[in-house]
Amino acid sequence: MNPTLPDRAAADGLVDYLNASPSPFHACAATAQRLVEAGFTQLDESASWPAEPGRYLVVRGGSLVAWSTEHAEGPTTAYRVIGAHTDSPNLRIKPCPDLTRVGWQLLGVEIYGGPLISSWLDRDLGLSGRIAVRDGSGTRAVLFRDDDPVLRVSRLAIHLDRSVRDGEALNPQTQLAPHWGLGNAPGDFRGYLAQHAQVAPGDVLGWDAMTHDIAPACIFGRDRDLVTGARMDNQATCHAGTSALIEAAAAPGRTALVPVLALFDHEEVGSVSERGAASVFLPVVLERVTASLGGSREHYLRALAGSIVASGDMAHGTHPNYADRHEPQHLIALNGGPVLKLNSQLRYATDALGAAAFRLACEQAQVPCQDFVVRSDLPCGSTVGPVTAAGLGVSTVDFGAPMLSMHSVRELVGADDQRMYSAALTAFLSPA
Repeated sequence: MNPTLPDRAAADGLVDYLNASPSPFHACAATAQRLVEAGFTQLDESASWPAEPGRYLVVRGGSLVAWSTEHAEGPTTAYRVIGAHTDSPNLRIKPCPDLTRVGWQLLGVEIYGGPLISSWLDRDLGLSGRIAVRDGSGTRAVLFRDDDPVLRVSRLAIHLDRSVRDGEALNPQTQLAPHWGLGNAPGDFRGYLAQHAQVAPGDVLGWDAMTHDIAPACIFGRDRDLVTGARMDNQATCHAGTSALIEAAAAPGRTALVPVLALFDHEEVGSVSERGAASVFLPVVLERVTASLGGSREHYLRALAGSIVASGDMAHGTHPNYADRHEPQHLIALNGGPVLKLNSQLRYATDALGAAAFRLACEQAQVPCQDFVVRSDLPCGSTVGPVTAAGLGVSTVDFGAPMLSMHSVRELVGADDQRMYSAALTAFLSPA
């Protein structure tokens, strides 16, 4: 065992969280369970919210916002917000998915986000998500997950396509349909979901169903100093942010603040939905929190003026086999601490003041801080940071934890980074 890893509890917690969260809906359920166990109360958006100070959360599909007003000092108390996203690239099941080809039963899928498609091939895949079912004259949502190996997208044998040595370019319509059985009759996906929802097939009215790798996340490496698993981007931030909110609610800093955790769905496809970061979900929740403290819209706007958002999304660690793809003055090490993300085209929202706030949080947490910029000859990805900054009009900083294999079906992080990540976020929510 590597003696430089004195505390693996955060990494173990991350593994458990990843294994509990095959879809954004399950990630929100796992987060809500942790928060409720820590004294948070789940509220209904359509109901009146309590005026009493406390710890609360709301869930909207695959998104969640949680906060604590226990240590607020009136309706102009500023917010400290950690933002992250619950979704990850994958394959999603079409509305009429049942296909048959040459004696095989297949499912029609669409690509969600920007996955490394080759990493999904020849893997045992499960299914998860939510099902909309008939409930009297209305509907209700049922979460489901199937961790049995029910799907597989098989590669063509190299003997039948020698050009594969030069790289694979699959047609997503004709070459990406996973098979899940043999036979010339359609596979009855609706009936399969009905069994999981324990309803009649005719009562299955819709689904948000997606594939996931059934191999569990785990700690590995010669010194057990790495973690591999699916959906690190960005459930590692969801897990660290939840830990930080629980700690900050229990042990606030010297300055009166309202700590907030905002986990958004749909970041991988642009954030433009009723529950994405570009929606009014977070602004409306924050304004209602101000109202619960006895404030008006004027008080809310004054609270925003003193607020700051930390947008957490994973960062590219320097790949040992492709070091030339990284900016040479900004190399990022796994187990090297949290990463500030900067881009002059504002693909990241970080400015000097936001960077300073996050550096101070790292100093308070006594963890190192790394700086990431993309090479000047490569395009830069983005996060929920810019859209959140624009929607709220508050200072925002983008940061993350280092990783390899981003958007692969299985990704890689440092085992000690999760501890440092959580510590830095806790300090951000409760500055000394």
